[in-house]
Amino acid sequence: MSDELPEGWTSVALTSVLGSQFTGHWGVAPEKAEHAVHVVRNGDISRDSTVRESLPLRGLSSREYEKALLRSGDILVTTSGDLGKTALWPAGAREAAATNFVRVLRCGAGIEPGYLHYWIRTNRVQAAIDFAGRGNAIRNLPSSTWDEIEVLLAPSAEQRRIVAKVEALLEQVRRAKDRLERVPLILKRFRQAVLAAACSGQLTAQWREGHVTRETATELLVRLDSERKARWLQRNPKRRVQAPSDVVQEDLPSIPESWAWTNFDHCAWEITVGHVGPMKHRYVERGTPFLRSQNVRPLRFDPANIVFIDSDFHAALRKSQLMGGEILVTRSGANTGDCCVYAAASGEANCADLVITRPLSGLVPSYGAIYISSPEGQARIGLRETGMAQPHFNIKAMRVKAFPLPPFDEQQEIARRVEVLFTLAAAIEQRVERAALRAGNIPQAILSKAFAGELVLTEAELARAERRDYETAEQLLARVREAAHEQAPASLRRGRAVKA
Repeated sequence: MSDELPEGWTSVALTSVLGSQFTGHWGVAPEKAEHAVHVVRNGDISRDSTVRESLPLRGLSSREYEKALLRSGDILVTTSGDLGKTALWPAGAREAAATNFVRVLRCGAGIEPGYLHYWIRTNRVQAAIDFAGRGNAIRNLPSSTWDEIEVLLAPSAEQRRIVAKVEALLEQVRRAKDRLERVPLILKRFRQAVLAAACSGQLTAQWREGHVTRETATELLVRLDSERKARWLQRNPKRRVQAPSDVVQEDLPSIPESWAWTNFDHCAWEITVGHVGPMKHRYVERGTPFLRSQNVRPLRFDPANIVFIDSDFHAALRKSQLMGGEILVTRSGANTGDCCVYAAASGEANCADLVITRPLSGLVPSYGAIYISSPEGQARIGLRETGMAQPHFNIKAMRVKAFPLPPFDEQQEIARRVEVLFTLAAAIEQRVERAALRAGNIPQAILSKAFAGELVLTEAELARAERRDYETAEQLLARVREAAHEQAPASLRRGRAVKA
């Protein structure tokens, strides 16, 4: 904001353009209260300059009543806690007063309340308010602050044009931000729709029409059964092969002819749970990565805040060792049911309290994660069926509940298409986030231009174009002072005259 003032403007102390200012009231004891009014607290004023509608009732005595009531055009500024939040009291609002943590600024004659309100919202004034704040735990604003804040004052008619233009532009910004805020929900629904289409066969319907399937899902399951038995005998040479769990028979929707209903127990050589036990004193600065629930996000592994365990403890936790390619599902906590694939490229790791599915060669791990993350998978596997206070995943459901298995090459195609569409959604999300950041900066840019005289034609420019005189800000200020003098009590006016 330039220090060079537009023609016809002036710089004055804020108190020079006020008709009055006062701090709100706490209210009085109920037995002494004669008037019940709604009360605006500092917490009721938001950073976007709105006031909450639901306000508590407080009582005021008759002596305080007239003085405390808010009028249309009063500017409310918070003076405790979150300093400098400001709102303009609207016309037609309910009868209300402010608490003593709110400063009420009432404009003098010829001063547009909206103009002063927007001026207080500028970074320039907000920085001055923040600097003036006192205290540590709860900061407070001294009443002397208002004597130290200056105002770049425009002529009265120009003030009104500036306010109208600022309001129109801020409304456009608000509508744009509202649209941007709806995009994450739209993208969430888009992702869910993609997953639903992927697991019903709709996503690859056209692909199947032009593709010859060499091995149906039924044939694939026969091959998987042989592989599962071989894996079992390799790990348990002296034990009888344990058959996979039967598929739970439920009302199953129709799927493509080349697909088959099965369960993960038929498609994995092991389904187990990561380490469960105290870990507080087991973490080390460097060692084997140790995954927890916060590292598993919907269809992605998140390495943020990863912890480590030493090699000896990792070797002891054989059941929960991760080599890459495992399907991981969070078993408990706020993000129960989040699922991702732990990639082999991430290296050897271990984990706590995660459901680990180690797929056979005929199940594409990313397709398994796609199904678990889909609306159908979340509902059918019942990821939130057990547990009351905290969600908890029953591993048995993972073994037995039915899921649709496509042929192997179609699983790969589904995984590829989902990745492409999710990458597109992520790119849109990033663009929206950047746009939201820019939108957040626009209001201050608007105010900066407004108080540099660049948003509308100045009164001086209009007066020259229309060949007329105009009232400068200096002349307006003189009128404000004269009006304030005329409204002051007679005794005070005499005192000022003697002093002069």
